[in-house]
Amino acid sequence: MEKIAFAGLGAMGWPMASRLKEGGFQVHGIDALEQRAIDFNGQAISTEEESRYLVRCEALFLMVVNADQVRSLLFEMGGVESLGQDACIVQMSTISPEDAAAISRDVAAMRPDLRYLDAPVSGGVVGARAGELTIMAAGAEDALAECRPAFEVLGKAVYEAGQQPGQGAAMKAVNQLLCGVHIAAAAEALALAEQNGIDASLMLSMVNGSSASSWMLKDRGPRMIAEPGDVTSVIDIFCKDMGIVCDAAKASRAFTPLAETARQLFVSSSQRGEGKLDDSQLIRTYRLLNGSA
Repeated sequence: MEKIAFAGLGAMGWPMASRLKEGGFQVHGIDALEQRAIDFNGQAISTEEESRYLVRCEALFLMVVNADQVRSLLFEMGGVESLGQDACIVQMSTISPEDAAAISRDVAAMRPDLRYLDAPVSGGVVGARAGELTIMAAGAEDALAECRPAFEVLGKAVYEAGQQPGQGAAMKAVNQLLCGVHIAAAAEALALAEQNGIDASLMLSMVNGSSASSWMLKDRGPRMIAEPGDVTSVIDIFCKDMGIVCDAAKASRAFTPLAETARQLFVSSSQRGEGKLDDSQLIRTYRLLNGSA
C-alpha cells in the first residue's frame, strides 16, 4: 500500500494523516473545511483531480465525528463510487457497532469488490501526534494484512477484534465505558476530598501512589484540581461516546448501570454549557451537587 486518501483533518485526523505521510505513504487529505485540506495538501485540488486520486488510491481512511458523517462521505459525496477496484475503506471514527456493521453491508451492496475495515482508535490527540494509538480492527484477513503497515505507523498496538465489521466498534465501546467511568470516579473522589477539607494536590499524590490509582486519574486528576486550561478531549465527546456505549449495551442486552450514570453526568455538564471544556472538568458537576461550586 502506497497511496492513501485520508478524510477528516481535525484534531485527531490531521496528526494521523501527517504520521502516515512521514511514514512514507502518499497521502491526500480531504476535509469539510476547504482551507484545512489546502493547508494539508499544499495546494487547492479540484473535485475532478480528487476523483482521479481516489481511483488510484489503495485505501480511504476516515476519521470524522460520527456515523452520519461517515455515510455522507461514502454515499452522498461519492466516496464508494470513486474508489478504484479492490480498495480498502478504513473507518477509524468512534461509531456504534450497529452503525459499523450496517455501513459495511451498504458498502458491500454497492461495491462488492471493496474491502471494509472497522478500525476505531484510542489514545486521543496525544497518541495521534506520537503515533502511539491503540487500534481495534475488524474485517477480512487480507484487508487487515494489507493495512497493517499503515496501522503500525499510527499506533503502538493493533488488536484484531474479528472478521466482522462491528466487532472493532464493540471493542472500542468497552474501552470507552471504562474511560468514561474512570473519569467520573476520579472526579467523584477528588470532589469528596475537597468537601472534607483535604488538600486536593495532597490527595491526588497519595492516591496516585496507591492501588486505587488509574491511568485516567493520573492524566485527568491534575487538570481537575487546576483552573481550566488546555483542552485535550471535550465533555461533548464523552456525551457521544457514552451514548454509544449505552446504546451498544441495550442492543446486546447487557447491564451497564455505571456507564449510564457516567453518561448522565457528562450530559448534565454539557447541558449547563460546559460541553467544550476539557472532560476533566466533569468535577464541576460534582462540586455543584455538593454545594461547593
